[in-house]
Amino acid sequence: MSDELDLDAIIHRFRERSEAVKKRNLPPVGGDERKAFIKQAEEDFMDFSLIADASPSLEDGILTLTIDLRK
Repeated sequence: MSDELDLDAIIHRFRERSEAVKKRNLPPVGGDERKAFIKQAEEDFMDFSLIADASPSLEDGILTLTIDLRK
């Protein structure tokens, strides 16, 4: 593992995950299972999107993600 943390690569991976959630196929489930799957997909998309839009910084070994919620 590299000693250097690639912040841009981390943000890029979250952006890819966000897009993957949008393209995720709905499995053949119904009722409560379907609702739970859809709810989880919505939460995954929101979480990954927030990180993907963050501005990362690394100072003194502390990773900070600044997220502007005004957008």
